[in-house]
Amino acid sequence: MKTLNDQEIKKRIENLEYWDFEDGLLVTSLDFKDFADAFAMMTRIAFEAEAQQHHPEWSNVYNNLTIRLHTHDAGGITEKDFTLAQKIEDIIKG
Repeated sequence: MKTLNDQEIKKRIENLEYWDFEDGLLVTSLDFKDFADAFAMMTRIAFEAEAQQHHPEWSNVYNNLTIRLHTHDAGGITEKDFTLAQKIEDIIKG
């Protein structure tokens, strides 16, 4: 799988509302009403990640969910990361 270079990533990320490119990763940090809402969102995202067989690195502290994407097997950002990032945005926007 082809990794995208920094220029390709920066151009593609312009189409995403919630994501940044930091330290070689696609990153977002989202705040929800409370822990239950954050956990519910994680559950919805988990089903999509499993369907795509592409699993994020993430952490949850109370109402905050931080998600980091990159394709481990490819050693960088690939099309798979942007596909999942877009789907996560769709889920968030409901």
